[in-house]
Amino acid sequence: MVDALVFAFEGIGDDLPYVPMAGRRALDVLGRKLSLEGWRSLPIDRRWIVVRAGVAPRVDARALEAIDMATPAPVRVPPLPDPPPGAPPLQLLAALGGARPIDPTTWGALRPIDRYVLVKSLAKPEKLTIAYEQIIGPVRASAMVPAVSLPPPALPPLSHLNASGAAHMVDVAGKPPTMRRAVASARIRTSPSVLEAVAVAAVAKGDVLATARVAGILAAKRTPELVPLCHPVATTHASVDFDLDIEQGELRIEATVDAWDRTGVEMEAMVAASVAALTVYDMIKGGDRWARIEAVQLETKTGGKSGTVSRPPDRSAPAERGTE
Repeated sequence: MVDALVFAFEGIGDDLPYVPMAGRRALDVLGRKLSLEGWRSLPIDRRWIVVRAGVAPRVDARALEAIDMATPAPVRVPPLPDPPPGAPPLQLLAALGGARPIDPTTWGALRPIDRYVLVKSLAKPEKLTIAYEQIIGPVRASAMVPAVSLPPPALPPLSHLNASGAAHMVDVAGKPPTMRRAVASARIRTSPSVLEAVAVAAVAKGDVLATARVAGILAAKRTPELVPLCHPVATTHASVDFDLDIEQGELRIEATVDAWDRTGVEMEAMVAASVAALTVYDMIKGGDRWARIEAVQLETKTGGKSGTVSRPPDRSAPAERGTE
């Protein structure tokens, strides 16, 4: 590889006269189609910016600044997501045949650029063979080293499964009622201009935050109708609050639910945060249909046998600034 960013089988030199696979991945993910003439119009340092973005685990949207300098200008196309890491596509397995296997564990351990290259090489058998040997070959070789046999990790007990493995509603009749509380959050990513309109209730559909607050509270009370194995609980309080970061294009939602009951209200809080987020999206989609809901998660819970529990720092969602 050249500078570990261009695959050896591509045969592309340091001056990047052609778009390497990493550059093609960056263009696909960012929704741009660039002609060879446009690529060659970019200064060499700008070409390397695009290539480095294509090799990264997550393609940085800031590479668009370099891409959009091209002449002729790139064409906007629908973004093409990376091949999912869960399992190799069936078309890829069929093209490789039994002599060149890829198991799901190996597939998931590959870099996103590696998975992209293998899928993109489907139509060219010779190229696919070479790509397989250079990408999967080293992984298979390391897998041939004998490993210490370890017992499988013990699975945590799942209270919603009975002894035969069937789902059932947990019997909580023998548990004493206590004061329960759960706090959950969600985030919405959108443009600063949309959030400015939300902040002053200037969205065409009406007051976004007031509507989403009512929707979240109503959803908390109706959680057992949405989540099959949840118990109806004696809700004593529910609230939905919002925090706007206009500069970063982020709206954070925090839902709090209290109940005096024998079971917790974690699901009620998470459903409230989720429905509030969906309501916000419904009201702003006219201004930004690509707004994104993310990181719906439990923050804290209190009451019951486990007492007070808070989300540990290492399980918090990353900030992911500057990805759009």
